Formats: sequence, structure tokens, C-alpha cells
Amino acid sequence: MIKYALACEHDHAFEGWFGSSGDFDDQQGRGLLDCPVCGSHAVRKQIMAPAVAGTKKQAAVTGEASAPTRAMMMDAMNRVRAHVEENFDYVGDRFAREARDIHEGKSEDRGIYGEASPKEIKGLVEDGINVAPMPPAPPKKTEVN
Repeated sequence: MIKYALACEHDHAFEGWFGSSGDFDDQQGRGLLDCPVCGSHAVRKQIMAPAVAGTKKQAAVTGEASAPTRAMMMDAMNRVRAHVEENFDYVGDRFAREARDIHEGKSEDRGIYGEASPKEIKGLVEDGINVAPMPPAPPKKTEVN
């Protein structure tokens, strides 16, 4: 496996894992790559330093993502959540019903978000309806230590 630092035409940075170095070119050529933030298919490799693995002992001691990686992940999740909240329709606890109606063509095709029980989500997934959890809301200033 090979990991590339990628960016879209809007400079949204993200990573991609590929089976080989040629897989990126193949997937890009077939239009299979898109930005997880904005959906743009204009994805390019970024310049990156080679990864140098530390010892197994070092990895076992830390056991978690570095602070810059954690910050980058939190920023990406916050941007995804903000994008959904600004551009999708909030349907509250009617999410499962509305998602099913959109899937079946009974309701306008649009982005929605809301709440659903684990049982409702399982039913949607089993019926081939694409759903994904919202990233958690950022902590409020009073919740930060």
C-alpha cells in the first residue's frame, strides 16, 4: 500500500491509500477520485516527504495520532459538518422516512440530515440507501480543558 497526500482544485487537503503507485493514475484517469470535502474530481498529488518508520517500541508508546494529525482531522470533520449544516435540509427525527422517500423517488432528491435510531439506520443500509454519520459537533469553549 502507498499513501499519497492529495488536494483538490479548491486546495482541500486529504490522504488517499492505493495498492500501488500506478493505482492513483488509473483511478484518476477513470474519474474515480473525488474530494471528500467538496466532491471535486480535480484531484492532484501534493509534495510530501517520505515516511520514515520509527521503532515498534516508539509506536507502542504513543498509540495515538500526533497533535498536528489530530488537529487536521478535527478541522476536516468541522468543515464537513459545517458544509452539511449550511447546504443540506435538516429533517429531524424524520430522517429515515425522508431518506427512504428520496431513494424511492417519492420526495425531492436533495441532501438531508437528521436523527435516526440504530435500527432505522440498519434498515436503510440493508435496503441499499447510502447514509453516513455526521461528524461530532466541536466542543464548546466551556468544554475545553
